[in-house]
Amino acid sequence: MASLLLLPGFTSQAQTVTAGPDSVQVTTKAAPDTARMTERLFGMRMTRPKKATLLALMLPGAGQIYNRRWWKLPLVYGGLGGVGYGLFFYQTRYKEYVNGKDQYLNSNPRIAFGDLNGDNVSQETSIDNIQRGIVFYRRNRDTFIAYTALVYGITVLDALVDAHLRDFDISDDLSLQVQPTLLPTHSIAPGAGLALTLRLK
Repeated sequence: MASLLLLPGFTSQAQTVTAGPDSVQVTTKAAPDTARMTERLFGMRMTRPKKATLLALMLPGAGQIYNRRWWKLPLVYGGLGGVGYGLFFYQTRYKEYVNGKDQYLNSNPRIAFGDLNGDNVSQETSIDNIQRGIVFYRRNRDTFIAYTALVYGITVLDALVDAHLRDFDISDDLSLQVQPTLLPTHSIAPGAGLALTLRLK
């Protein structure tokens, strides 16, 4: 039980507020990093969060499996699959337009646009339209490269945070009580105050 005392007494003298006799001073010392290195990966000792992060970097979803968060796997692979499909789609169209432009510019005699390879390129009516298609699909491909990196980074961050919070206490036995109390003072008259008690079990 730890107590925090507020509102010093209503006497006219300056007072020093001290903890009451039932108060307990709690001091915590952080464990050194070497004490937290309880896991092993490829023969190296490391902490749980570091292991989860490295596993998530090596294989998408491996960090979630290590943290036993199986329900997150569809989210991981669904997100990566979605942005991966978008990246594949725009890269395919971009290459189709680039090849169509090269084919048209290098043909001798020049071929008609309808004879170009690729269903989408053959429907274009001018070299300017093909160039606009190249710019459009390249820009969207680059955008989906950024989306892929973002989703991949989120999965790694999720594994790291989840490993850090693995031992976090979420029990219902955390409570805060507010109650009036008398504060011991150096003067003759006791001071009035308010005690906040946080119970940790």
